[in-house]
Amino acid sequence: MSSFDQKVIEDIEKYGCHVVSVLEYEEDDIPTFTYSVGIYETTEKPELIVMGLKHSLAQSMVNRYNRRLKDGEIFEIGKYYSGFISGFDVCFIEVDDEYFEEFPLGCVSHYDNKEFKLLQLIWPSTNGVWPWDEDAPDFYQWSQPLLNKTGVLNKI
Repeated sequence: MSSFDQKVIEDIEKYGCHVVSVLEYEEDDIPTFTYSVGIYETTEKPELIVMGLKHSLAQSMVNRYNRRLKDGEIFEIGKYYSGFISGFDVCFIEVDDEYFEEFPLGCVSHYDNKEFKLLQLIWPSTNGVWPWDEDAPDFYQWSQPLLNKTGVLNKI
């Protein structure tokens, strides 16, 4: 077992999850992202991915999600939630399986091809624009791609 795998297991045992942050892949045009490993294992609730935010903020959002799940909160697609970013609500979409091999590779490895669920936390711009809004800036849409192909408006 690698030292990384050991750290993942230790964090899951101690905190209920391990948090992974990945830097922007300039050559592949993929933004920064952060995700959990182990939440599904410890709570039977979906793992979480946050796209396009600084690692420290995204990690705190993943940890807050984990704590709130442990406290019994249930997050539903289509509802808005406060307490993740000061002054703004967030919402969640379900991530399509086709993105699992591109983004949450630590989950894929940890669950060893066993099924798990993954939600994406969607955050608005500082102007209150959502990525699906017509007037969403190109950079904002690039930094927070919606990881479902079935149409976000059908899911929220």
